[in-house]
Amino acid sequence: MSGAAWHARVACGPEVGAGFLVSGRRLLTCAHVVRWSRDAAVTVSFPGRRELGELSATVAVHGGWRGGAADPGDLAVLELEREVPLAPAVFAPPGAERTAPVPELVAYGFPKGYDEGMLASYRAVPGPLISNEWVQLEALTGHGQPLAAGFSGAAVTLADGTVVGMVSAVAGARDVRVGRMLPVEVMARYWPELGELVPTPGHRSDARRRLYALVRRAEETGLVCDPNRLYVSAMDDFAPPPPDGGFASLREAAAYVQWEVPEPDAVARFADRLEERLEGSRPASPRPARWSPIVVEIDHSGAGADQVTVEVSAYRDGRRRPVGSRRMARGAVRSFVQERIDEAFTHLDPGAEELITFVLPREWLNEPIAHWACSEDDPTPLGCAYPLVVTDRHRHRSGRLRHQLRKRWRKLGVSTGETLHRVDCGTRERPAGLRRRLRDDAELAGFAAAPPEAREHFEVGLNLPVPVLLWPRVGCPGDGHDGACSGTAFLDRLAVSVAGVPPSDLPRLVMELRETADAADAPDEHWARDVQLLWDDPRCFAEPAAPLNSPVG
Repeated sequence: MSGAAWHARVACGPEVGAGFLVSGRRLLTCAHVVRWSRDAAVTVSFPGRRELGELSATVAVHGGWRGGAADPGDLAVLELEREVPLAPAVFAPPGAERTAPVPELVAYGFPKGYDEGMLASYRAVPGPLISNEWVQLEALTGHGQPLAAGFSGAAVTLADGTVVGMVSAVAGARDVRVGRMLPVEVMARYWPELGELVPTPGHRSDARRRLYALVRRAEETGLVCDPNRLYVSAMDDFAPPPPDGGFASLREAAAYVQWEVPEPDAVARFADRLEERLEGSRPASPRPARWSPIVVEIDHSGAGADQVTVEVSAYRDGRRRPVGSRRMARGAVRSFVQERIDEAFTHLDPGAEELITFVLPREWLNEPIAHWACSEDDPTPLGCAYPLVVTDRHRHRSGRLRHQLRKRWRKLGVSTGETLHRVDCGTRERPAGLRRRLRDDAELAGFAAAPPEAREHFEVGLNLPVPVLLWPRVGCPGDGHDGACSGTAFLDRLAVSVAGVPPSDLPRLVMELRETADAADAPDEHWARDVQLLWDDPRCFAEPAAPLNSPVG
């Protein structure tokens, strides 16, 4: 007991349970242990330090438990009348209780007749959380102390004494060998301050400590800061969205980053944004859009050179929702796509940032898709109405390239802009040399000529996991032309336009460039009129692309 004097006995009216110290003045227990706290005193004692006597306590935080055996939120934070000279409990990483080989777990409770306490030995049952709330516990043997009344609120510990959870449901008369516990990650859901104490795999301890130190500083200084906006500004495109209803406090937002955002640098980025606000820096810039794609897939049908299969889908909540699929003559594609894109919008979340993505055979990549009208009644070019990108069908289905592209985009994170790797008109660089140049770190590649005029070099970019390719769909005829090179001018203007723009936000930038060109006095002469953007982030498409059904047997 000398090293674990933080175990506590909690009494409130007719209830007796356990608890454990987490700071000099606060301890955790079950909400049902102190259910009578409005009418009865709450007293706490520490069997390992009897000289401290009984201390009165108040309920500082209630997890929301409503009284039923299966109700969630059975957690309460008690605040003692004074600090106690005891080292608090230390927490294990989440999930340590279910890591193979499944370890022995020990709980210290206070069943009837044992005011000094008893130990119970159990193990966690591997598998999912019950109702996303509890871990099931089973006795290691058929004899010994069961998790009877008096164990509610007890810390569940590993052999080294670190805490993995809290006993919340104890054995009934019919089955005395099972129980339930709230794991640490669920406890933190109801008391966000617990996040500061729990090591989280994937996030550095120093970053976590810095974050919560900044949160405390913000609380102490009364910083006026919208935690929802702060979260959005700090996260990348594919972090989980804020929970329904948003965050009620900075501390809730910090805990959400710690527990729900797996990206390793997320905690540090959120801390950086908060520190900027505390230091009076300019507000963080808005985060790039969280894209919700509408995908148009076109492929050869196998039924003839003029026959293609077209499938339109919409993505919502990371899942693909088919809208329509049909085999048709190539000349009928545009009208079918116009109708189905309009229908696809009904499948998107109302607040979604739409992204029109055309998945095309390689020989279609230079088609003027962005110039197609929105509909027969609306002549606005699709590429001016919405962010619109193309991608190569082979890239979209290649497991190797999808894996490599995911790594590239993860590395990009919330980059504020990457260097444009130029492939100039008439370049003497051999394709093998370009492959070597682009292979390791190129994120944006710009071509001075369209794919038909620079086929070998263009295919190098397609067959490597370069996330973004840009080129002028028409203009420079390639090598051997006279006069000024429009392709070189295109790359010069493009390099200026993309400077400082996160790659994840390039679809919006290109839409704005197309709008500017379309509104110019001489649209055909504007350098960006025919810019084509191949933008390829597999994280936008949580499910594998569904194969197009060929009508040919």
